[in-house]
Amino acid sequence: MINYLANPNRFLNFIKPIEFSIGVFSFLFIFIGLYLSLFNSPEDYQQGDTVRIMYIHVPFAWFASFLYFSISIASIFFLIWKHPFADIIARSIAPLGLIFSILTILTGSLWGKPMWGTWWVWDARLTSTLILLILYLAIISLFSSFDRRASIDQAVSIVVLNGGINLPIIK
Repeated sequence: MINYLANPNRFLNFIKPIEFSIGVFSFLFIFIGLYLSLFNSPEDYQQGDTVRIMYIHVPFAWFASFLYFSISIASIFFLIWKHPFADIIARSIAPLGLIFSILTILTGSLWGKPMWGTWWVWDARLTSTLILLILYLAIISLFSSFDRRASIDQAVSIVVLNGGINLPIIK
């Protein structure tokens, strides 16, 4: 099935009938979830209204980690089977992962200031999330820095797999 869908025309023919409905349901569920978490949830007895930041901070953090895990899986596929679709997946996920890593650190800082009295604490989890952000920057810069595509894709895959050690530390 994965070889069948690796062809872009077949993939587009497969996804075209359900694309609009997936988008509508996604927007609807995101809107409902944001409304319920940001406006309809009660205050915490210790954190007050600041707890509502956690409703968006934690999904940002999980999604940034999940995207790096996805890049790691794509890198394994590229290193073992040299599948070009795995390289395309890694190239397209990296900027999105960078955005979610930045949002994780920003929302964590917004929560940390009223709770800890400071914007940043050099905690292991916070520092490893910063390392994840740096890894995303390194992946994006490596992808766009060299002309020889085959050798740089292999180098990026090795960097990604070495950075995968960071994921259990974040957890």
